[in-house]
Amino acid sequence: MLPYKTIIDAEIALNRTLTNAETIWFNYSVNKSDYFLYCHNIAFLFIIFSLIPLPLIFAEFFQWVNIDSYKIQPKVKLSFDEIVSCYKAVMKMFFLLVGPLQLASYPSIKLIGIRMGLPLPSMWEIAIQLIVYFIVEDYTNYWLHRLLHCKWGYEKIHKVHHEYTAPIGFAAPYAHWAEVLILGIPSFLGPAMVPGHMITLWLWIALRQIEAIETHCGYDFPWTPTKYIPFYGGAEHHDYHHYVGGQSQSNFASVFTYCDYIYGTDKGYRYQKKLAKLKEESSMNGRQNGLKDE
Repeated sequence: MLPYKTIIDAEIALNRTLTNAETIWFNYSVNKSDYFLYCHNIAFLFIIFSLIPLPLIFAEFFQWVNIDSYKIQPKVKLSFDEIVSCYKAVMKMFFLLVGPLQLASYPSIKLIGIRMGLPLPSMWEIAIQLIVYFIVEDYTNYWLHRLLHCKWGYEKIHKVHHEYTAPIGFAAPYAHWAEVLILGIPSFLGPAMVPGHMITLWLWIALRQIEAIETHCGYDFPWTPTKYIPFYGGAEHHDYHHYVGGQSQSNFASVFTYCDYIYGTDKGYRYQKKLAKLKEESSMNGRQNGLKDE
């Protein structure tokens, strides 16, 4: 809860006029406890997991804008019942594990120094912290994910997530409860190392989950803005990991591609891409030669 009763009190304490964003934050949070503000994470996760995957689900069912041409594994289509079953499993995990874990983890947030008052962080501060969070999470997730692909880790835990060889957005958080706990560690490390404001934490949680949903969506759109992010993996990169399945020793990274490149765990993926490119070029040359013969 903010230590100021009025905006004037806050401006006197900060020795300046509040920005528009700070005024909005003050009006919203002035009478709310820090714990209540932190619990917004649960609502954000529920909304993101429930709504973000829906447009592509509807687009596939109603065949909007010839969406099949962008599907990475066009021969694999889940039924409506299978999609609903996936969502139910995710929500069960959410209400039985993720939600209670969020409620119980508030002391750790206070311990690492996540602040909720004024002043608000600048856009540059938020951007830099988010970049750090993504890099830390990606590197740590790479090694934990790779560890889950050892024989014991895969058979006992990780194979649940790989039930979807052609993933969909709803399957992004679909996993064994132990995997949810294990891969939750990388998401917490960045904020623990570089603690910021609660708004930054909200943005981090939202962006990371939206990214995971995009990575598992099963579609590779050439116009998506993430194509312009350096070393970004995206749906095509991670879809190969699911396609290969339990035997996969490729494409472990959650967000970027540099770890897989540095440690040589994308060789199969790069070989397949090169092979596909050669086939496409051969097919184009064949069509051109056929036109010349005519």
